[in-house]
Amino acid sequence: MASFSSLLLFALHISVIVSLCSAGDPFVYYDFDLSYITASPLGVPQQVIAVNGKFPGPPINVTTNNNVVVNVRNKLDEDLLMTWAGVQQRKNSWQDGVLGANCPIPPKWNWTYQFQVKDQIGSFFYFPSINFQRAAGGYGALIINNRPIIPIPFATPAGDIVLLIGDWYTRNHTDLRKTLNGGKGLGMPDGVLINGKGPYRYNDTLVPDGIEYETINVHPGKTYRFRVHNVGISTSLNFRIQGHNLLLAEAEGSYTVQQNYTSLDIHVGQSYSFLVTMDQNASSDYYIVASARFVNQTVWKSVTGVAILHYSNSKGKASGPLPDPPQDEFDKTFSMNQARSIRWNVTASGARPNPQGSFRYGSINVTDLYVIQNIPPVMIDGKRRATLNGISFVNPSTPIRLADEFKVKGVYKLDFPHRPSTSSPQMETSVINGTYRGFFEIILQNNDTKVHTYHLDGYAFFVVGMDYGVWTESSRGTYNKWDGIARTTAQVYPGAWTAILVSLDNVGVWNLRTENLDSWYLGQETYLRVVNPEATNTTELPIPDNALYCGALSKMQKPEDVSFATSFVGNQIQLFFTLMMTYAATFMFL
Repeated sequence: MASFSSLLLFALHISVIVSLCSAGDPFVYYDFDLSYITASPLGVPQQVIAVNGKFPGPPINVTTNNNVVVNVRNKLDEDLLMTWAGVQQRKNSWQDGVLGANCPIPPKWNWTYQFQVKDQIGSFFYFPSINFQRAAGGYGALIINNRPIIPIPFATPAGDIVLLIGDWYTRNHTDLRKTLNGGKGLGMPDGVLINGKGPYRYNDTLVPDGIEYETINVHPGKTYRFRVHNVGISTSLNFRIQGHNLLLAEAEGSYTVQQNYTSLDIHVGQSYSFLVTMDQNASSDYYIVASARFVNQTVWKSVTGVAILHYSNSKGKASGPLPDPPQDEFDKTFSMNQARSIRWNVTASGARPNPQGSFRYGSINVTDLYVIQNIPPVMIDGKRRATLNGISFVNPSTPIRLADEFKVKGVYKLDFPHRPSTSSPQMETSVINGTYRGFFEIILQNNDTKVHTYHLDGYAFFVVGMDYGVWTESSRGTYNKWDGIARTTAQVYPGAWTAILVSLDNVGVWNLRTENLDSWYLGQETYLRVVNPEATNTTELPIPDNALYCGALSKMQKPEDVSFATSFVGNQIQLFFTLMMTYAATFMFL
């Protein structure tokens, strides 16, 4: 009996130790197997990239400050990296999943990402960041919910509805890659997918029979939160729901001033949350539409995604023409004015109890200015390339962050130009030099003929201005210095500029890129290297134990350690029972 009491006491001690090991912010675990499957979203069988056998992949659904552990198994036939667009990876560019920070995961290997969604809320998505793989799928929603103690600035919705919209080609991503490598453009997409499915057959001529389409089931009188992400390749899409208003509530982690729209332009890489009330009669279903923008509508009619909104008491199918897109063929300011109307809700709490507007970005002195210009693709050394300030970025074989960690010389240059270059375009590994706690003003000048969206890893930046023409210093007089939206991806219209402000409070190496996948693949990116000159190790996390090595450091790479993929919880349980069995065995011999 004494032995049994001792055993219980020991078990209690062990349980306390285990609980202390997991004290603090909770851990959330995911296992992702990325593999090829055959699917026919537009009626043509093709190879797509699935996550756990699903296309699109499953959502990651977490809460502010959760520690997220994602074990990724690469079952593709080529290297893989996963990036978590919009997750700021505080102090932790080691987990960002882009080539400037990480070595890729080889085929048949697994690698475990571990990061904290520190002080963040909102709607984001993940995707494979290399080898043009996003064009084949591999993406899914990433939702960060408020902690229960932080109120959201609207009534709790009846449900969350995720819509992943994007242009799509029926050619495999490897074929699209060959086209770009061969110096050609991709041409018009074959369609638009909504949650990996083709359009509802709203038109017998444009949509073939047998296409699987998405249906969203709702109840009358309820309000739902629609999280809409443009995960496509290069096409801006206009999103609308027939007969329903879209009350904008959030953009990429920031609560917005709530405004109604009949439709909203969502550019590549962007994410929004809308509150949609089911306030229409149920005589029939309703169309959900995502159609191409800034194109010849007559030619691009087939590049339209259509899903169905189905009331639980609906009496019939959707029919008739689709709701009209904006009629602004001859008014280039309509979409820009719509973008300008998206403003930060300065009184709402975000991830923290204090109002979002507590950070008064408009009163901070700028420490450096970069005017970054893109132009149509150019030929460099016989190759068709895309550029920023005359430089087409070349990813080094040794990632920039690893090169810094191990003092590998000659991997990159800290010479990215502050202004557009007048010299001949070059292919270089040229990086922006940033200092911790600096405050950057970045002007994105689009001299191309199509919309570009720009994303900066590691940060949310403030969109303070945009206009047509060439930016000058007098353009600062138009800046919104009070409630410009803080987000991670901003559009720049053709022949126009967008101004963003960035507080460099996150040490690491961070990718600045166009989200237009074809231009990104051709070199339209750079990195922002943010260094703390002070002798401290508190502003950046150490290199993870499972770091991959490549390039000049490839000899440091050990054979794959699959045991690292075992979940932390599993290790705790295994430790607990091992100790228990050891202790029990000891008592057997007493």
